Amino acid sequence: MSLKIELRPGERIVIGSSIITNGDHRTRFYVDGQAPILREKDILTSETANSPAKRIYLCIQLMYLDQDIAKHKEIYFSLVNDFLQAAPSALTLVDNINNKILTNSIYPALKEAKALIKYEEELLRNVQSISS
Repeated sequence: MSLKIELRPGERIVIGSSIITNGDHRTRFYVDGQAPILREKDILTSETANSPAKRIYLCIQLMYLDQDIAKHKEIYFSLVNDFLQAAPSALTLVDNINNKILTNSIYPALKEAKALIKYEEELLRNVQSISS
């Protein structure tokens, strides 16, 4: 079964190691086969990964795109350990991510990492409201 993808004008998508940029019109296409695929809204860069949780997401994103967990495992666990030292209350979220990675479900791990980013944002909002 093919994966149907619709892109807005100018939207980008990563398929495998290629970046595809849509032209001026809405486009629909179908992808057959196995390749990592990420829409522009789900892509972080080293510049946009500007928080600890986003750096964890970026590391998982690299695992997914490279299809190589081992290559990024050491950095991932270093980032996770630092995050948990600062926010031990995130342990359940991190465990969910780890379980996805351990079962080689990297794309679902990215979804779990988005939940970690939202949690981090909540923690920061709470700290800011207390400081005010």
